[in-house]
Amino acid sequence: MQQREPWTVIAAICAALIFLAAGSISEAGKIEALPGQPKVSFQHYAGYITIDEKQKRALFYYFAEAEIDPATKPLVLWLNGGPGCSSIGAGAFCEHGPFKPSGEILLKNDYSWNKEANMLYLESPAGVGFSYSANDSFYSYVTDEITAQDNLVFLERWFGEFPEYKGRAFFITGESYAGHYVPQLAQLIVQSKAKFNLKGIAIGNPLLEFNTDFNSRAEFYWSHGLISDDTYEIFHHINSLVSREVSKYVDTYDVTLDVCLPSIESQSRVLNQMEYTGTIDVCVEDETIKYLNRKDVIEALHAQLVGVDQWTVCSDVVRYEMKNLEIPTVPLLAKLVMSGIRVHVYSCKFLSGRSRFSDPTHWNKNTSERISKGIGTKHNCSLQNLVPGKTGCWVDTSIW
Repeated sequence: MQQREPWTVIAAICAALIFLAAGSISEAGKIEALPGQPKVSFQHYAGYITIDEKQKRALFYYFAEAEIDPATKPLVLWLNGGPGCSSIGAGAFCEHGPFKPSGEILLKNDYSWNKEANMLYLESPAGVGFSYSANDSFYSYVTDEITAQDNLVFLERWFGEFPEYKGRAFFITGESYAGHYVPQLAQLIVQSKAKFNLKGIAIGNPLLEFNTDFNSRAEFYWSHGLISDDTYEIFHHINSLVSREVSKYVDTYDVTLDVCLPSIESQSRVLNQMEYTGTIDVCVEDETIKYLNRKDVIEALHAQLVGVDQWTVCSDVVRYEMKNLEIPTVPLLAKLVMSGIRVHVYSCKFLSGRSRFSDPTHWNKNTSERISKGIGTKHNCSLQNLVPGKTGCWVDTSIW
């Protein structure tokens, strides 16, 4: 019998151990089944990635592989805004994740994004959702820079646990305050030369430039009949009147849904974030709040509540630096385009399949014009577009 060289045996053992270790880490986060979950064809995972061992800071994620042939599908990271609101509670369980809570059970979401991509939802920064810092002094001052750095560390370590996805086409997406989170993280990836296969970003209804974006609300409200002509005119002189009139009993998150008065009243307080820094409670999220606070659900997700009594959609503990809202991020979009990263900015109300697209033309035109100026090319907003009578804007990026 031929004897193998000792070094070959050692190499084989090491390779096997590495393979098993990589596999066992992913298996440790595997979800066998969420309470009330219907049968599905895909695998899903949840758990923590430690960001700072000394401060015991960890970020929580939920990862749903694509329904069909996940090995060929891209990886998409989704970030909700706030700042301080949960990507899992809002993005995964209310908008475009594979399931939606309904009483004691989960229903399959016909509009789930994991039909076309491997979806990774991240609760960030620490203090949001199930993410935590054992040293609660972290919560007293959180900034865009801190959030971007922590998100980058998360990705580096997450790819270490799921190495099969490291070379996959990677996209970063989000909404609202993710107009800061997404381009800032993407730019950090480009600057750090991290070996991620970042192909592009997409941000919906984003905050990109505080003064312009918040002023454009009046244009949108007036075009949808939510404020009077007189108020629209007054807005140009005293724009705070818009915040006080528009949503007394209107759900600004979906004007076609039935409303819940306590939720609408809380929305009216946060329309002007410079006057009020509370959290948003939207009726459509009630089922998710109940579901994610169930002990059996928390256990199935491999989650825990650290320093808080219950899971909330938007954090009550994180004190975000509100001056960061005024940081313009449109210049970052231009830089990303110049770096070869595809950028898609859109505005709609169709993330969950429950309502129609909106048409905030004023916002689209201003944004596309600012991006085109940043990269020195033309932009176009034309009524002659794919949807008759609807305005769409695009920027010429043929600069390579």
